Amino acid sequence: MFKNKTILIDGGSGSWGNELTKQLLEKSPKKIIIFSRGELAQVNMQRKFNNNIIEYIIGDIRDADAVDRLFHNSQIDYVFHLAALKHVPVCENQPQEAIKTNINGTINLINSAIKYNVKKFLDISSDKAVSATNLYGMTKSVGEKLTIQANNLTNNTEFVCIRGGNVLGSNGSVVPYFIDQIKTKNKVTITSNEMTRFFLTLSEAIGLLFQAIENSVGGETFVMNMPSFYIKDLAQALVDYYGDDTTIIEEIGVREGEKI
Repeated sequence: MFKNKTILIDGGSGSWGNELTKQLLEKSPKKIIIFSRGELAQVNMQRKFNNNIIEYIIGDIRDADAVDRLFHNSQIDYVFHLAALKHVPVCENQPQEAIKTNINGTINLINSAIKYNVKKFLDISSDKAVSATNLYGMTKSVGEKLTIQANNLTNNTEFVCIRGGNVLGSNGSVVPYFIDQIKTKNKVTITSNEMTRFFLTLSEAIGLLFQAIENSVGGETFVMNMPSFYIKDLAQALVDYYGDDTTIIEEIGVREGEKI
């Protein structure tokens, strides 16, 4: 379905975007557009792929004019909506910024997708959108509702959501953070011994995005089937591999807005 098509990946210079781009290149698209705020991340990505069908555009989904201009100039067929503020404490402490990106930015993308007759729009949401106890989860829940409701605004674009969990080893995630703590401080800090999370690998996550976009007809929310485990067990496994008998695991208390 992607052969000779133009695909937009907003927020595409992160871990998800890199893996998605890698797998999309195997499907013979006409063009892949990476739209994000990260100049250095885009430069590194450009050097990594060195492929002239990938176009890199600096921009912010919070800027409605920039989003409209992007869609106007590009004749986009498919949208993978990845851009978001994702870290729970950041969203708790700067709620207006989270709302601007995760809600207003989503609205800007939806409006342009409808205006320019995109074939399919896939919103990548989070398990934290379910019974949300923090602002990040609330904004992603609103983003899901906006995306699904957009199906009622057009007959030309199919809007779909997929709800994922934590990706092992992705940028800013807990695994590289724990490894760095072990190597630099000889300890790991966890918020609570009772904390559990859903996890999957990056390649699995991207494979599920393709399943959703290929099998959907518009209006669905797909939920990834993910294993969960205690964060303390993950920490212990990393200590066993990277640490030694002197490496400690320290419990520091649940952060604001965090769900057990």
